[in-house]
Amino acid sequence: MATPEFIDADTLADWLADGSVDLIDVREEAEFAQARIPGSRLIPLSSFDPDAVELPADKKIVFHCKSGVRCGHAADRMVANGSDRQFYRLQGGIMGWVQSGHVVEPGA
Repeated sequence: MATPEFIDADTLADWLADGSVDLIDVREEAEFAQARIPGSRLIPLSSFDPDAVELPADKKIVFHCKSGVRCGHAADRMVANGSDRQFYRLQGGIMGWVQSGHVVEPGA
């Protein structure tokens, strides 16, 4: 099993631009409603079920949260559930994304 790896905001921006990533936001609904990284989808950690997470086979899977902690729990749950996929975590979460100069948008 692969260990989840950190990526930086610029790497994520490149992957989003070329469409090669499935970005999963594990923050809660209220956080997502305030601001989200464009292209992300919400699966709150509080209701995170590894068996229910659909993962496109042709995309890199990146988890993110506010600062980079909760996304580690989500990735670890996927690995513990037996997934053999490589998972990535956004270093610094959405806060790191913004600090790197990338934009956020209001959530859905």
